[in-house]
Amino acid sequence: MTQRLTLAIAQLNPTLGDIAGNVALARQARATAAGQGADLVVFSELFIAGYPPEDLVLKPAFQAACRAALEDLARDTADGGPALLIGLPWRDGEALYNAVALVDGGRIRALRYKVDLPNYGVFDEKRVFTPGPLPGPIVFRDIRIGVPICEDIWTDEVTDCLAETGAEILIVPNGSPWWRDKSDERLQIAVARVVETGLPLIYLNQLGGQDELIFDGASFGLSRDRTLDFQLPQFEAAVSIVTYENSGDGWACVDGAIAALPDGEEADWRACVLGLRDYVDKNRFPGVVLGMSGGIDSAVCAAIAADALGPERVHCVMLPYRYTSAESLTDAEECSRRLGVRYDTIPIAGPVEGFEAALAPMFAGRPRDITEENLQSRARGTILMSISNKFGPMVVTTGNKSEMSVGYATLYGDMNGGFNPIKDLYKTRVFALARWRNGGNVAGLKGPAGEVIPVNIIDKPPTAELRENQKDQDSLPPYDVLDAILEALVEDERTVADIVAAGHDIDTVRKVERLLYLAEYKRRQAAPGVKITRRNFGRDRRYPIVNRFRDEGKVAAAPTLTAPKVKTPSTEVVDF
Repeated sequence: MTQRLTLAIAQLNPTLGDIAGNVALARQARATAAGQGADLVVFSELFIAGYPPEDLVLKPAFQAACRAALEDLARDTADGGPALLIGLPWRDGEALYNAVALVDGGRIRALRYKVDLPNYGVFDEKRVFTPGPLPGPIVFRDIRIGVPICEDIWTDEVTDCLAETGAEILIVPNGSPWWRDKSDERLQIAVARVVETGLPLIYLNQLGGQDELIFDGASFGLSRDRTLDFQLPQFEAAVSIVTYENSGDGWACVDGAIAALPDGEEADWRACVLGLRDYVDKNRFPGVVLGMSGGIDSAVCAAIAADALGPERVHCVMLPYRYTSAESLTDAEECSRRLGVRYDTIPIAGPVEGFEAALAPMFAGRPRDITEENLQSRARGTILMSISNKFGPMVVTTGNKSEMSVGYATLYGDMNGGFNPIKDLYKTRVFALARWRNGGNVAGLKGPAGEVIPVNIIDKPPTAELRENQKDQDSLPPYDVLDAILEALVEDERTVADIVAAGHDIDTVRKVERLLYLAEYKRRQAAPGVKITRRNFGRDRRYPIVNRFRDEGKVAAAPTLTAPKVKTPSTEVVDF
């Protein structure tokens, strides 16, 4: 006799702390699944609470509300419809577990606890949860289902235990955040567990943005022979029905569909769009406002915002001063027109010169320097925040990872804002994304198709336009050089000697390392932004602000493959 199991894979977008809203999503998914004959609806890790809950999960009232919600969902299942496999925090005496519950027939039938609590990179689950004991399978309608939770499959201990205690199939609820190339890494881990256990594996991942983290969905199933049974879309919600049958020689998927996953610039772009959309919508902002300078960073951020929210919810403001070129004015207006967003111009001469007049007695006898340049940026930041206060939209800040790394940004000026969609993108990547968006696939995005970023914005040399004839590369190495050094220092933690051996100029490397450390105090005050790389500033890379260490290790002579050393300008002085 053939056994049959029909699963609904609920790849959904919960909101952290919105227990009632998450329960409503679960009920909607269950109703959809019931209409398609599902036996069991599977949800992602800590779905009722949202993930990651951080210290919110320590509140007894929050724990109690999650438990009450599970009990309500359990009562729903008395109707004879699909059972639910759903995650929540679970208090048992002094222990607080990251748990998954099976509810069926009006009752809580089983609980399983996460064993391997990650405590690296963006994760700090050992801070809030107790590790569970090694689990056995859950028996669901005569089927023995192993339920390792997320990190539990990144080593073999939990899955080996489940296989040894009779599990027939593995269902893995996940809250696995995305970063570039993460999909391949997950697949390799899952394949290893299938090889070791000989069991089919269903990998269900959360969708949505949560502060800096992006959960991309991309849930999948692997057969016992390691082939892909099904693949859900990335960066999209889905409730997908998959059917497994067992004719006596193990469970096999009989009807899985395989969606294509985006990669490269498209994956980065869609992650930025999802992150900004969820940050704005889940925090209930009516829209966003940003400074539109005519440069590449603000143009890309405006395009991301239009794609995320729709042009009608995006307000771009040009804030010109005497150093703003006619070219920038034209480019900013044209980009806004192509995107279909609201565009206004507010000159800043009055406030800047007012500040200078107020400070003139105190600054008497001192030459103009970076102080006056920063007044321009801070005037712009104040105006944008005032628009936000008056009308309610969130300010989008537009600094890229290259600038954030070396402090090429002004506190309380261009760093003002609630969220930064390109915070984890180096400048060279920002250019690449602009080119992709002008010719890429915009299916599912809310902005207009076509060449939305004028080519002149992409082609012209970047400049902050805070003084006459200023260019970024007066102060910084060429961005291809700078970004290569920064990636070696930030993502790879390579030594100065290693970077010089790769062909970079020693003085340039030491200068970049120095600026990287000096800018830590600025980054600590920066807005959150979408995590794209393996190591973003914030949750991943936690450096002290007070830090006198410099890598003074011996450096061997090496051929210089990069551009000549840049001069040291006044803008290298950090503004404490």
